[in-house]
Amino acid sequence: MASIDIQNVKKAYGHVQVLHDVDLSIEDGEFIVLVGPSGCGKSTLLRMIAGLEDVTGGEIRIAGRRVNELHPKDRDIAMVFQSYALYPHMNVAGNMSYSLKIRKIAKDKIAAAVSLASAKLGLDPLLARRPKALSGGQRQRVAMGRAIVREPKAFLFDEPLSNLDARLREQMRAEIKKLHADLKATSIYVTHDQIEAMTLADRIVAMHGGVVQQVGSPLELYDRPANLFVAGFIGSPGMNFLDATVEAGQIKLGDGTVVATDTKLDLASGEKVTLGIRPEHVGLTADRSGIEADVVLIEPTGFGIIVHLSLHGVPFKIFTLDRAALRAGPKVSTLFPPQHMHVFDADGKRITSARE
Repeated sequence: MASIDIQNVKKAYGHVQVLHDVDLSIEDGEFIVLVGPSGCGKSTLLRMIAGLEDVTGGEIRIAGRRVNELHPKDRDIAMVFQSYALYPHMNVAGNMSYSLKIRKIAKDKIAAAVSLASAKLGLDPLLARRPKALSGGQRQRVAMGRAIVREPKAFLFDEPLSNLDARLREQMRAEIKKLHADLKATSIYVTHDQIEAMTLADRIVAMHGGVVQQVGSPLELYDRPANLFVAGFIGSPGMNFLDATVEAGQIKLGDGTVVATDTKLDLASGEKVTLGIRPEHVGLTADRSGIEADVVLIEPTGFGIIVHLSLHGVPFKIFTLDRAALRAGPKVSTLFPPQHMHVFDADGKRITSARE
C-alpha cells in the first residue's frame, strides 16, 4: 500500500476552473472519503488520481512517485465504479482473474489470489455464475474482488453503492468497512451521501465548488464544522440556520429574542451572524418558556420523529425520540442549549466556542 500526496492540484476545462488548488496528504492505509454535492469536483479529483483525467496544474504523488504523466495502468491503483463494468460473457472467477491473466501472472498465483479474495467477500458459491445471474450487491462484490486480486497500492471507489437499494447499501457499507479493516489498504471513496461518509471514513474531505472546505474526522466535521456549507451538508436532517445580529455583546434574532451561546464573540454591535443548531439538539418545553414556533408537519420515522416548524417565518426542524411530539399542537416552545449553538460570521465561517 502507499501514501498519496496531492499538491496544489488544479483542473480546468478550457476557461472553466473546476478544481482550485487542492492540497491533501493521505497516509498509507488511510480511508479517505471525498464528499459533496453533484458538481463539486470530487469525482474529477478521483479520476485525476487514477490517471483518467489530465492534471491542469499541481502534482500528484503515489508512494512518493510523481504520477502526473503516468498512464493509468502504470500507477498501480484499482478502481471500483458505480457501474460494475463486469464482462457479461465471463463467470465470476473469470471477471476476477482477467486483469491478472493479461499481465501474464502464473496460473497458480492467479488461482490463489482469486480464492483469497473470494473467501473475503463470500463469493465462493458464486464463482461459476455469470453477472446476469447475480444480484446488484453480488455484482458489486465481484467488482471489489476484481480490484483486490491485483493487490494495488491504493483502491479508488467512485460512488460504488449508488445503484443499490437502501438496505443493500447499508449491508455493503459494513462489508467495505470490514474489508478495509482486514486489508488495511489505502482507499479513497467518493460519495454524495453524507451517511456513507460518516460511517466509512477515517477522515472526510468536504468539497464544494471545486474547493476543499474542510478535512477532518467524521465527528470533527459534525461537532466543529468550518463553515455554513459543511454545517448544512453534514448531518441528517441538516442543521437549522437563523439570521441574527450582535448587539452589545449579545446575539439577537429579528424579533429581539436573545439567544445564549458559549461562543467567544469578538464582533462589533450591528454585525450580522448566522446561528446554527442541529435538529437533534433542539429541545421542547411545555411551559412556553422557549422560543415559540408554528408546527407545519410531523414525520414519524419509527426510531424518532421529525417535526417541521416555522420559526419567525424560517423553516426549522426538530428531531426527537419523544413520541409526545406526535401530539404537538399548532404551536410549540423550543429550547436552544447554549453548548449546542454554532455561530457563523458574515463570511459564513464558524466562530470558535469557549469549549474549544
